[in-house]
Amino acid sequence: MNFSKSLIHWYSINKRNLPWRNTKDPYRIWLSEIILQQTQVAQGLPYYEAFLETYPTVFQLANADESEVLKLWQGLGYYSRARNLHATSKYIANELDGDFPNNYKDLLNLKGVGDYTASAIASICFDEASAVVDGNVYRVLSRYFGIDTPINSSKGVKEFKTLAQELIDKNNPAEFNQGLMEFGATHCKPQNPFCNKCPFSEGCIAFNENRISELPVKIKTAKAKKKFFNFLVFISEDDTIILEKREGKGIWQNLYQFPLIETDNDLNAENFKKHIENYNLLKGKRFKFYLYNEESIIHKLSHQHLFTKFWIINIVKLPFEGVSIKKIREYPVPILIGNFIEAFNFD
Repeated sequence: MNFSKSLIHWYSINKRNLPWRNTKDPYRIWLSEIILQQTQVAQGLPYYEAFLETYPTVFQLANADESEVLKLWQGLGYYSRARNLHATSKYIANELDGDFPNNYKDLLNLKGVGDYTASAIASICFDEASAVVDGNVYRVLSRYFGIDTPINSSKGVKEFKTLAQELIDKNNPAEFNQGLMEFGATHCKPQNPFCNKCPFSEGCIAFNENRISELPVKIKTAKAKKKFFNFLVFISEDDTIILEKREGKGIWQNLYQFPLIETDNDLNAENFKKHIENYNLLKGKRFKFYLYNEESIIHKLSHQHLFTKFWIINIVKLPFEGVSIKKIREYPVPILIGNFIEAFNFD
């Protein structure tokens, strides 16, 4: 059996009708690939459509304020993707006159574009035979060829890239790459793959050796750290609040949040009162406070779990000029903060 030809045939019959599959416009393909990094299609599709509606061209995206881009991105997570998206749009618009690089090597020079994204754009837009390797591809190839090299090891990354490059249909790289990703996403799924009606089952080593659940192999990463976040939601009598912009590197860079106190463990009301006795924004002020959520809201990131509590601080007047409650939804915030804003209902 010719793996590549069979895959392309399967794809021609089973591919989903997605908007970025009806174009070779590098801007749209790039936009879709950045959005879909670490994001499921169902979640990413509305964002893709919203970005295209708001910024139909790379020039319009380049001319936007970063805060506007972050606000539109809100809820997708991994906000460095949005910052890189905006930075790259400026480079393409201002330095390359709106023309994307037309080959894998030059695409790799764009901020936020790695091996996978460069290969996807190069193959789909410019018919370059550069193989994509993502989680779906790792899964399909490891199962079919019975490869147990860890996919998150340097050896595994090189081995799977070399194999995918050997398999790619040089005459139809776009359909091959998209077919391989689609097959992994919809057929050879992580759990309960459709092995009994798989066109590759006869030659699939994992299926024939009953190793489907074992592959692909991944080295276990360090356990996520626990952090305890206490957000201070100041509310004055004139309906103003305090929002702070997160500066520097780290999570949520350039997004807004309520004043934050990070502690070594979970706080109850008594312990919280001790923590804020000498808090600068409350020194010499009369205020009342209460805890919005008795149980911590656990917000899971890839490398840390945030155990979060929101403390409502009722105060006559803020220590400095704040933000009108009516404008709170105009600011780009992490989804954790956004969910609280909607649940608390400041209106």
